[in-house]
Amino acid sequence: MSEAEFLARRESVERVMVIREREDLTQIAVLEDKVLVEHYVARESQTSLIGNVYLGRVQNVLPSMEAAFIDIGKGRNAVLYAGEVNWASLGWKEGQPRKIESVLTSGQKVLVQVTKDPIGHKGARLTSQISLAGRFLVYVPDGTTSGISRKLPDTERNRLKTLLKEIVPDTAGVIVRTAAEGAAEEELTRDVERLKARWEDIEKRAGGNAPQLLYGEPDLTLKVVRDLFTEDFAKLVISGDSSWETVKDYVQSVAPDLEERVEKYDGEADAFAAYRIDEQIAKGLDRKVWLPSGGSLIIDRTEAMTVVDVNTGKFTGSGGNLEETVTKNNLEAAEEIVRQLRLRDIGGIIVVDFIDMVLESNRDLVLRRLVECLGRDRTRHQVAEVTSLGLVQMTRKRIGTGLLEAFSENCDACGGRGLVIHEHPVEPGKSSGVAPDEPRSRRRGGRGGRGKGRDEIGGEQRTEPVEESARTPSPAEFAAMAGQTEKVDEPAAAAESVETPVETVPSEPETAEAPKVTTRTRSRRSKAVTTEEPTVAESTEPAETAQPVETAPEQVEAPKVTTRTRSRRSKASTPAPEPVEAETPAEPVAEAPAAAPAEPEAPKVTTRNRTRRAATTGRPVLAA
Repeated sequence: MSEAEFLARRESVERVMVIREREDLTQIAVLEDKVLVEHYVARESQTSLIGNVYLGRVQNVLPSMEAAFIDIGKGRNAVLYAGEVNWASLGWKEGQPRKIESVLTSGQKVLVQVTKDPIGHKGARLTSQISLAGRFLVYVPDGTTSGISRKLPDTERNRLKTLLKEIVPDTAGVIVRTAAEGAAEEELTRDVERLKARWEDIEKRAGGNAPQLLYGEPDLTLKVVRDLFTEDFAKLVISGDSSWETVKDYVQSVAPDLEERVEKYDGEADAFAAYRIDEQIAKGLDRKVWLPSGGSLIIDRTEAMTVVDVNTGKFTGSGGNLEETVTKNNLEAAEEIVRQLRLRDIGGIIVVDFIDMVLESNRDLVLRRLVECLGRDRTRHQVAEVTSLGLVQMTRKRIGTGLLEAFSENCDACGGRGLVIHEHPVEPGKSSGVAPDEPRSRRRGGRGGRGKGRDEIGGEQRTEPVEESARTPSPAEFAAMAGQTEKVDEPAAAAESVETPVETVPSEPETAEAPKVTTRTRSRRSKAVTTEEPTVAESTEPAETAQPVETAPEQVEAPKVTTRTRSRRSKASTPAPEPVEAETPAEPVAEAPAAAPAEPEAPKVTTRNRTRRAATTGRPVLAA
């Protein structure tokens, strides 16, 4: 859509106001081309304080904050900043420094007006510059100048300036509203006289005790009708007998030319449902807002500011390049952002992160579209320059209760934070039962019929013994089994023919009771080069066939112990001589010393019992 088309569409907008009355509240909706742009809620229990005039009492003055806390009789103190002080009415003299502590003291009575309702833990905002709003203008009792809305054309501004010189008294000032466009002199005069009489009544009551209410604004329903319902609206639809009588009487007395545009809703369905207002309210409460082309907005509100992020979403463009696609998405986002600000009544600092654009002309076009859309917003706003990061900063004055505050309340569990805080540290991924970074193969491990996990079938983490036939042999056991099944061409006969007892270290399975060691039993047979008959070791069975040695059950069941029993036969390079019997153990030979008998001790970590036979060198063994 070009800029000319946008301006033409802006002038031909069909505006409709719908009022729905319920038992304890009244809702007012403003539609532009059947699209909800503003929503207000009026409750008897939650009446807005904006516009009320109070005679307050100063509770405390804070020079460092340049503010004073005023008691207006509402329980929570309101705040009056130095920038909102009417210095002339409080006795300030020309030439003196403008310090709030010089004109206000604790216990002093002061005339104030509410400009902002209390929100959360913040109290109401006050001003001592009183202003009374009418239909066509705002009356400022202590003002010396008059102003006219900038939204009016120059010709109308000049006409109104001429009329105001004759109508407004010299001791007061007025601010002409947009609704005064085309108003006759009689209507403006009647409005000024009514507001002047109201101010005189406030001054008479200001001599009473503080705190007290001197003037209360009308019901929110009448206030919205007074401020918004003008000739720009096609009609005003009212659902509810009480609201119908109140609004109709007010329009007849204030704007009789608009009486024919007021209608009473008599449909069977609900008025908000007929205009699809409830549906649009539900979408307005979401954090994510979809654009017509497929893009999206993410709106996050914080205590300091509101941040709006613009995304392309599902929008991929319809030809052209990336710059055109991004620019079109940003133009749609600018219009929708203004609508969301009005609908949600977002105030304070607002930062918009548009999608980055390369051309300066496109950035100016998006910013200009944003300012033009804000022209429909009746609240005071200001758009700052684009920052170095490409962010658009703006401020907006909040009118009343926002959409989110009207339809929501803080969570009892998290207090509106969105998080549940625990007393102790929480394991990541606790809600799902599995750590998010845990491999899937480990998640499925267990004893549920899917096979045992990696840590359940071996090593020190094993909690129960595993059958020998069921577990996989280790590489060392594979080597032992391979050595046992290998055929031997010449059995070790020479080693067996030597009947001389050789001292060996007996293999005792009791040593397997040492804790925290894995039990392993191996039996190996050494290869003899020149042997004729096998030699039987004390720790092994006769090797008639090459079969793997079975492991004793008690050795396997011993938890966390490693016991290795090996039977090795010494290698003989020459045939052994005739055996020589000895009554006593033979003395050790220098080349082949005999091992002295020693009692085996239970090792602390790993026990290895090995049975070795002395290697024969072919020399005769001397008897003792």
